[in-house]
Amino acid sequence: MHKLQKTVENLFSSSSVDKQEFQAFFQEFLNELNYGHIRAAEPCGDGWKANEWVKKGILLGFRHGEFRDYSLSSSFRYFDKHTYPLKPVEISDNIRIVPGGTSIRTGCYVASGVVIMPPAYINTGAYVDQGTMVDSHALVGSCAQIGKHVHLSAAAQIGGVLEPIGAVPVVIEDDVLVGGNCGIYEGTVVKKGAVIGAGTILTGSMPVYDLVNKTVIRKTSDKPLTIPENAVVIPGSRPINNSDFAKENNLQMNCALIIKYRDSKTDASTALEDALR
Repeated sequence: MHKLQKTVENLFSSSSVDKQEFQAFFQEFLNELNYGHIRAAEPCGDGWKANEWVKKGILLGFRHGEFRDYSLSSSFRYFDKHTYPLKPVEISDNIRIVPGGTSIRTGCYVASGVVIMPPAYINTGAYVDQGTMVDSHALVGSCAQIGKHVHLSAAAQIGGVLEPIGAVPVVIEDDVLVGGNCGIYEGTVVKKGAVIGAGTILTGSMPVYDLVNKTVIRKTSDKPLTIPENAVVIPGSRPINNSDFAKENNLQMNCALIIKYRDSKTDASTALEDALR
């Protein structure tokens, strides 16, 4: 058990706290998140599990945070909970933050070698590992877990989740390429080496059709939607067959298609990513 876990559990079940004692505890909690010593989710066997006590600790910051004015000037207004200012970052952290409106909220881990293009946003509880690029207009939601050498292309949206506490957030494992304008939500897990084509939407309610293995991948009651290792996924559609109106009008529903699995040719087509880092 982590040294802060018992304190988090006690505070979470308490209706009131001492402000000074809470602030001292919460700063230590944020430091542990900022340095990656604790995280909202972690690998477990061949899957992932949520660290519920960590998510409770993050929620405590919202529960007991005071609303304050952080405006830089009369034309740059900014108001938020005092528990979640911007993340403290130094040049020694070796994080390349290109000018232009990027914000990184405190309580997230951003590793050495990460490149962040403007404007991008990384929310509290997120974990972004070494060598990853977060491109323009990309979002890394609260508690989302991003692996090593991932490219989140322009306007990629990686959903976050704080509640329910037991829910696993979106996970993007190592060496994944997420194309532009993708949306990955509702605890979807993208396994190592996958390529998510531009414009693909992945949610817990959408099926993924594996054309290679002739199977359908879905979320279940005990397992999130999981994209297999090295899968190449593109947007697709499927007919709506349970409605005469839909049939008459040739209406379609969104889905995702696995059209192949990554090979030497696919690796060559994504080699440009190394040149951009």
